[in-house]
Amino acid sequence: MPNVVEMPAFTLKKGVSESNFLLVHEKFNREFMSKQEGYISHKLLNDGEKYFDLAIWESMETMQKAFTDIYKNTAAAEYISLIDQIGTDDDIPVFNVVKNY
Repeated sequence: MPNVVEMPAFTLKKGVSESNFLLVHEKFNREFMSKQEGYISHKLLNDGEKYFDLAIWESMETMQKAFTDIYKNTAAAEYISLIDQIGTDDDIPVFNVVKNY
C-alpha cells in the first residue's frame, strides 16, 4: 500500500500571532500527530500568505483514523481554534506517494 500525503491549507485567525501559533502547532504535533498510528512525518509550510500542514501517513486508513480522532484531542482542538481552514474537509488535497527517493 502506498504512503499518503495530506496537505490542508489555512490562514491564522485574526489576532493570532505567528509566534503563539507556532507554540500551539508544536504542542499539536507532539501530543497528537506524532502519537497517531501510521504517522510518518509532519511539516508546516508557508507561502507568505497561507500555511500548509504536510502530513505523511503509512496508508489512507491511518490518515482517515487520525482525521476522525483529531476532534477528540485537546491539543488538536487548541490548534484548530487558531486557524481558518481554506475550503472544507472534503477539499483537503490527498496524494498517494508514487515513488520515494
